[in-house]
Amino acid sequence: MDTVTIALLVAIGLAVLLLGGLAIYSLAKKIEVEKVVPPRGAFLQLSCGKLHYLTCGSGPDILMIHGLGGQMGNFDTGLLDDLARDHRVTVIDRPGMGYSTRKWPCSTTVGAQAAMVEEAITKLRLDRPLVVGHSLGGAIALGLALRGRVPIRGLALLAPLTLPVEEYSEAFAGLAISSDLLRRFVGWTFAVPTMIRRPEPVVELIFGPEPVPDDYLVKGGGLLSLRPSHFIETSRDFAGSGTDLPAMARQYANLRVPVRILYGTEDRILDHGYHGGRLVARHPQIGLELVEGAGHMLPVTRPKESAAFIRRASRALS
Repeated sequence: MDTVTIALLVAIGLAVLLLGGLAIYSLAKKIEVEKVVPPRGAFLQLSCGKLHYLTCGSGPDILMIHGLGGQMGNFDTGLLDDLARDHRVTVIDRPGMGYSTRKWPCSTTVGAQAAMVEEAITKLRLDRPLVVGHSLGGAIALGLALRGRVPIRGLALLAPLTLPVEEYSEAFAGLAISSDLLRRFVGWTFAVPTMIRRPEPVVELIFGPEPVPDDYLVKGGGLLSLRPSHFIETSRDFAGSGTDLPAMARQYANLRVPVRILYGTEDRILDHGYHGGRLVARHPQIGLELVEGAGHMLPVTRPKESAAFIRRASRALS
Protein backbone atom coordinates (compact mmCIF):
# COMPACT_ATOMS: atom_id res chain seq x y z
CA MET A 1 0.00 0.00 0.00
CA ASP A 2 1.59 3.27 -1.11
CA THR A 3 1.88 6.48 0.90
CA VAL A 4 -0.90 8.27 -0.98
CA THR A 5 -3.39 5.47 -0.33
CA ILE A 6 -2.49 5.37 3.35
CA ALA A 7 -2.90 9.13 3.65
CA LEU A 8 -6.27 8.95 1.90
CA LEU A 9 -7.52 6.20 4.21
CA VAL A 10 -6.35 8.14 7.27
CA ALA A 11 -8.15 11.26 6.03
CA ILE A 12 -11.35 9.30 5.42
CA GLY A 13 -11.11 7.73 8.85
CA LEU A 14 -10.63 11.10 10.53
CA ALA A 15 -13.57 12.56 8.60
CA VAL A 16 -15.80 9.67 9.67
CA LEU A 17 -14.74 10.15 13.29
CA LEU A 18 -15.39 13.90 13.08
CA LEU A 19 -18.84 13.51 11.52
CA GLY A 20 -19.74 10.74 13.94
CA GLY A 21 -18.69 12.93 16.83
CA LEU A 22 -20.80 15.82 15.55
CA ALA A 23 -23.82 13.54 15.18
CA ILE A 24 -23.40 12.21 18.73
CA TYR A 25 -23.02 15.77 20.05
CA SER A 26 -26.17 16.87 18.19
CA LEU A 27 -28.13 13.92 19.58
CA ALA A 28 -26.94 14.68 23.12
CA LYS A 29 -27.95 18.32 22.76
CA LYS A 30 -31.39 17.28 21.49
CA ILE A 31 -31.93 15.08 24.55
CA GLU A 32 -30.72 17.86 26.84
CA VAL A 33 -32.96 20.64 25.51
CA GLU A 34 -36.03 18.39 25.41
CA LYS A 35 -35.58 17.78 29.14
CA VAL A 36 -35.41 21.53 29.79
CA VAL A 37 -38.28 22.41 27.41
CA PRO A 38 -40.70 19.45 27.34
CA PRO A 39 -44.05 19.44 25.52
CA ARG A 40 -46.44 21.84 27.20
CA GLY A 41 -49.68 20.86 25.47
CA ALA A 42 -51.65 17.92 24.06
CA PHE A 43 -51.40 16.01 20.78
CA LEU A 44 -53.82 15.54 17.91
CA GLN A 45 -53.36 13.18 14.96
CA LEU A 46 -53.69 14.89 11.58
CA SER A 47 -53.36 13.46 8.09
CA CYS A 48 -49.77 14.69 7.72
CA GLY A 49 -48.53 14.03 11.24
CA LYS A 50 -49.01 14.63 14.94
CA LEU A 51 -50.00 18.16 16.01
CA HIS A 52 -48.82 19.58 19.33
CA TYR A 53 -51.26 22.22 20.61
CA LEU A 54 -52.19 24.09 23.78
CA THR A 55 -55.53 25.71 24.64
CA CYS A 56 -55.95 28.27 27.43
CA GLY A 57 -58.76 30.49 28.71
CA SER A 58 -62.40 30.86 27.73
CA GLY A 59 -64.30 33.18 25.43
CA PRO A 60 -64.21 33.81 21.67
CA ASP A 61 -61.75 31.51 19.90
CA ILE A 62 -58.32 32.69 18.80
CA LEU A 63 -55.91 30.44 16.87
CA MET A 64 -52.24 31.43 16.74
CA ILE A 65 -49.76 30.28 14.06
CA HIS A 66 -46.03 30.91 14.55
CA GLY A 67 -43.47 31.79 11.92
CA LEU A 68 -40.45 30.22 10.21
CA GLY A 69 -38.21 28.40 12.66
CA GLY A 70 -40.55 29.07 15.57
CA GLN A 71 -42.85 27.07 17.80
CA MET A 72 -45.77 27.77 20.14
CA GLY A 73 -43.45 29.21 22.80
CA ASN A 74 -43.10 32.31 20.61
CA PHE A 75 -46.53 33.30 21.92
CA ASP A 76 -45.89 32.27 25.54
CA THR A 77 -43.74 35.09 26.92
CA GLY A 78 -46.75 37.14 27.99
CA LEU A 79 -49.02 37.30 24.94
CA LEU A 80 -50.81 33.98 25.49
CA ASP A 81 -51.57 34.66 29.16
CA ASP A 82 -52.83 38.16 28.36
CA LEU A 83 -55.26 37.03 25.65
CA ALA A 84 -56.44 34.02 27.68
CA ARG A 85 -57.99 36.40 30.22
CA ASP A 86 -60.99 36.89 27.91
CA HIS A 87 -60.52 34.46 25.00
CA ARG A 88 -60.08 30.76 24.40
CA VAL A 89 -56.64 30.77 22.81
CA THR A 90 -55.18 27.82 20.93
CA VAL A 91 -51.52 27.84 19.95
CA ILE A 92 -49.93 25.18 17.76
CA ASP A 93 -46.55 23.91 16.72
CA ARG A 94 -46.67 23.95 12.92
CA PRO A 95 -45.93 20.62 11.17
CA GLY A 96 -42.37 19.51 11.88
CA MET A 97 -41.73 22.31 14.36
CA GLY A 98 -41.59 22.19 18.15
CA TYR A 99 -43.13 18.85 19.08
CA SER A 100 -45.35 18.46 16.01
CA THR A 101 -44.32 15.92 13.39
CA ARG A 102 -44.59 15.95 9.61
CA LYS A 103 -44.81 12.75 7.61
CA TRP A 104 -42.69 12.34 4.52
CA PRO A 105 -43.35 13.55 1.85
CA CYS A 106 -46.03 16.02 3.03
CA SER A 107 -45.71 19.37 1.28
CA THR A 108 -44.29 22.46 2.99
CA THR A 109 -46.03 25.06 0.82
CA VAL A 110 -48.23 27.75 2.34
CA GLY A 111 -51.32 26.10 0.85
CA ALA A 112 -50.44 22.69 2.28
CA GLN A 113 -49.91 24.17 5.73
CA ALA A 114 -53.18 26.11 5.46
CA ALA A 115 -54.91 22.79 4.76
CA MET A 116 -53.37 21.37 7.94
CA VAL A 117 -54.70 24.35 9.90
CA GLU A 118 -58.17 23.72 8.43
CA GLU A 119 -57.99 20.14 9.64
CA ALA A 120 -56.92 21.28 13.11
CA ILE A 121 -59.73 23.86 13.35
CA THR A 122 -62.26 21.18 12.44
CA LYS A 123 -60.93 18.48 14.78
CA LEU A 124 -60.48 20.90 17.69
CA ARG A 125 -63.98 22.28 17.07
CA LEU A 126 -62.87 25.89 17.14
CA ASP A 127 -65.82 28.24 16.68
CA ARG A 128 -65.06 30.81 13.96
CA PRO A 129 -61.64 31.67 15.39
CA LEU A 130 -59.80 34.91 14.89
CA VAL A 131 -56.60 33.63 13.28
CA VAL A 132 -53.35 35.25 14.40
CA GLY A 133 -50.31 34.59 12.24
CA HIS A 134 -46.74 35.76 12.78
CA SER A 135 -44.28 36.04 9.88
CA LEU A 136 -44.67 32.85 7.77
CA GLY A 137 -47.67 32.09 9.97
CA GLY A 138 -49.23 35.25 8.53
CA ALA A 139 -48.90 33.88 5.00
CA ILE A 140 -50.47 30.61 6.15
CA ALA A 141 -53.35 32.54 7.76
CA LEU A 142 -53.89 34.42 4.50
CA GLY A 143 -53.85 31.12 2.61
CA LEU A 144 -56.43 29.76 5.02
CA ALA A 145 -58.70 32.76 4.44
CA LEU A 146 -58.34 32.57 0.66
CA ARG A 147 -59.25 28.88 0.64
CA GLY A 148 -62.43 29.70 2.59
CA ARG A 149 -63.14 26.10 3.57
CA VAL A 150 -63.60 26.64 7.31
CA PRO A 151 -65.42 29.56 8.98
CA ILE A 152 -63.14 32.14 10.61
CA ARG A 153 -63.91 35.63 11.97
CA GLY A 154 -60.90 37.36 10.49
CA LEU A 155 -57.11 37.69 10.53
CA ALA A 156 -54.85 39.63 12.91
CA LEU A 157 -51.35 39.36 11.48
CA LEU A 158 -48.06 40.19 13.21
CA ALA A 159 -45.16 41.10 10.88
CA PRO A 160 -46.60 38.81 8.20
CA LEU A 161 -45.07 37.50 5.00
CA THR A 162 -47.65 38.68 2.45
CA LEU A 163 -46.04 39.20 -0.97
CA PRO A 164 -43.46 37.37 -3.13
CA VAL A 165 -39.88 37.97 -2.00
CA GLU A 166 -36.98 38.22 -4.43
CA GLU A 167 -34.20 38.63 -1.86
CA TYR A 168 -34.48 37.08 1.60
CA SER A 169 -32.78 38.23 4.78
CA GLU A 170 -29.23 37.03 5.43
CA ALA A 171 -30.65 35.31 8.52
CA PHE A 172 -31.92 32.55 6.21
CA ALA A 173 -28.78 32.05 4.12
CA GLY A 174 -27.92 28.73 5.74
CA LEU A 175 -31.40 27.35 5.11
CA ALA A 176 -31.24 27.54 1.31
CA ILE A 177 -30.65 23.82 0.68
CA SER A 178 -32.56 22.09 -2.10
CA SER A 179 -31.71 18.47 -1.27
CA ASP A 180 -33.43 16.69 1.62
CA LEU A 181 -30.45 14.36 1.94
CA LEU A 182 -28.11 17.33 2.32
CA ARG A 183 -30.49 18.95 4.81
CA ARG A 184 -30.36 15.85 6.99
CA PHE A 185 -26.59 15.65 6.71
CA VAL A 186 -26.14 19.29 7.76
CA GLY A 187 -28.83 18.99 10.43
CA TRP A 188 -27.12 16.05 12.10
CA THR A 189 -23.55 17.37 11.81
CA PHE A 190 -22.81 21.08 11.54
CA ALA A 191 -26.10 22.88 12.22
CA VAL A 192 -26.36 22.53 16.01
CA PRO A 193 -22.68 23.23 16.83
CA THR A 194 -22.77 26.27 14.54
CA MET A 195 -25.89 27.66 16.21
CA ILE A 196 -24.31 27.22 19.63
CA ARG A 197 -20.95 28.70 18.68
CA ARG A 198 -22.13 31.74 16.69
CA PRO A 199 -25.78 32.59 17.37
CA GLU A 200 -25.33 36.37 17.48
CA PRO A 201 -25.52 37.30 13.76
CA VAL A 202 -28.82 35.49 13.21
CA VAL A 203 -30.32 36.49 16.56
CA GLU A 204 -29.52 40.16 15.95
CA LEU A 205 -31.32 40.07 12.61
CA ILE A 206 -34.36 38.22 13.92
CA PHE A 207 -34.83 40.20 17.14
CA GLY A 208 -33.00 43.45 16.43
CA PRO A 209 -32.97 46.22 17.29
CA GLU A 210 -34.65 44.88 20.42
CA PRO A 211 -32.99 42.58 22.98
CA VAL A 212 -33.92 38.95 23.43
CA PRO A 213 -36.13 38.60 26.54
CA ASP A 214 -34.57 36.70 29.44
CA ASP A 215 -37.29 34.04 29.42
CA TYR A 216 -37.14 33.36 25.68
CA LEU A 217 -34.83 30.33 25.75
CA VAL A 218 -37.00 28.27 28.11
CA LYS A 219 -40.50 29.74 28.37
CA GLY A 220 -40.29 31.02 24.80
CA GLY A 221 -38.98 27.65 23.61
CA GLY A 222 -35.86 29.08 22.01
CA LEU A 223 -33.71 26.15 23.14
CA LEU A 224 -35.73 23.83 20.90
CA SER A 225 -33.87 25.32 17.93
CA LEU A 226 -30.81 23.36 19.10
CA ARG A 227 -32.08 20.10 17.59
CA PRO A 228 -31.29 18.55 14.21
CA SER A 229 -34.99 18.29 13.33
CA HIS A 230 -35.41 22.02 13.85
CA PHE A 231 -32.84 22.83 11.17
CA ILE A 232 -34.12 20.17 8.78
CA GLU A 233 -37.78 21.19 8.98
CA THR A 234 -37.04 24.92 8.99
CA SER A 235 -35.01 24.47 5.81
CA ARG A 236 -37.90 22.53 4.26
CA ASP A 237 -40.34 25.28 5.25
CA PHE A 238 -38.04 27.92 3.80
CA ALA A 239 -37.86 26.06 0.48
CA GLY A 240 -41.65 25.84 0.26
CA SER A 241 -42.53 29.26 1.66
CA GLY A 242 -42.51 31.26 -1.56
CA THR A 243 -44.17 28.80 -3.94
CA ASP A 244 -47.77 29.92 -3.45
CA LEU A 245 -47.24 33.64 -2.79
CA PRO A 246 -47.47 34.93 -6.39
CA ALA A 247 -50.86 33.27 -6.91
CA MET A 248 -52.04 34.33 -3.45
CA ALA A 249 -51.09 37.96 -4.06
CA ARG A 250 -53.34 38.02 -7.13
CA GLN A 251 -56.30 36.87 -5.02
CA TYR A 252 -56.17 39.26 -2.05
CA ALA A 253 -58.98 41.35 -3.52
CA ASN A 254 -61.18 38.28 -3.01
CA LEU A 255 -60.60 38.04 0.75
CA ARG A 256 -63.97 37.70 2.45
CA VAL A 257 -62.88 38.28 6.05
CA PRO A 258 -61.41 41.38 7.73
CA VAL A 259 -57.61 41.51 7.80
CA ARG A 260 -55.51 43.67 10.11
CA ILE A 261 -51.72 43.88 10.20
CA LEU A 262 -49.26 45.02 12.88
CA TYR A 263 -45.65 45.72 11.91
CA GLY A 264 -42.54 47.07 13.61
CA THR A 265 -40.88 49.98 11.83
CA GLU A 266 -37.40 48.48 12.43
CA ASP A 267 -38.13 44.94 11.22
CA ARG A 268 -34.89 43.45 9.86
CA ILE A 269 -36.45 40.28 8.44
CA LEU A 270 -39.42 41.53 6.39
CA ASP A 271 -39.81 45.05 4.98
CA HIS A 272 -42.86 46.64 6.59
CA GLY A 273 -43.12 49.09 3.70
CA TYR A 274 -43.44 46.21 1.24
CA HIS A 275 -45.36 43.51 3.12
CA GLY A 276 -47.46 46.09 4.96
CA GLY A 277 -47.53 49.44 3.18
CA ARG A 278 -47.53 48.22 -0.42
CA LEU A 279 -50.09 45.53 0.37
CA VAL A 280 -52.47 48.05 1.93
CA ALA A 281 -51.95 50.49 -0.95
CA ARG A 282 -53.14 47.77 -3.31
CA HIS A 283 -55.92 46.59 -1.00
CA PRO A 284 -57.17 49.47 1.19
CA GLN A 285 -59.66 47.19 2.92
CA ILE A 286 -56.72 45.74 4.88
CA GLY A 287 -55.83 47.66 8.05
CA LEU A 288 -52.22 48.45 8.99
CA GLU A 289 -50.76 49.63 12.31
CA LEU A 290 -47.09 50.30 13.04
CA VAL A 291 -45.09 49.98 16.26
CA GLU A 292 -42.32 52.57 16.25
CA GLY A 293 -38.87 51.09 16.84
CA ALA A 294 -40.03 47.48 17.02
CA GLY A 295 -38.35 44.59 15.22
CA HIS A 296 -39.67 41.36 13.74
CA MET A 297 -40.41 39.30 16.85
CA LEU A 298 -43.46 41.25 17.99
CA PRO A 299 -45.13 38.37 19.89
CA VAL A 300 -41.98 37.98 21.99
CA THR A 301 -40.61 41.51 22.36
CA ARG A 302 -43.89 43.45 22.29
CA PRO A 303 -46.50 41.19 23.93
CA LYS A 304 -48.55 44.08 25.35
CA GLU A 305 -48.82 45.91 22.03
CA SER A 306 -49.54 42.64 20.23
CA ALA A 307 -52.26 41.69 22.72
CA ALA A 308 -53.90 45.11 22.46
CA PHE A 309 -53.85 44.89 18.66
CA ILE A 310 -55.36 41.38 18.64
CA ARG A 311 -57.96 42.33 21.22
CA ARG A 312 -59.03 45.35 19.14
CA ALA A 313 -59.43 43.10 16.12
CA SER A 314 -61.41 40.56 18.13
CA ARG A 315 -63.76 43.14 19.61
CA ALA A 316 -64.38 44.71 16.21
CA LEU A 317 -65.51 41.31 14.93
CA SER A 318 -67.65 40.31 17.92
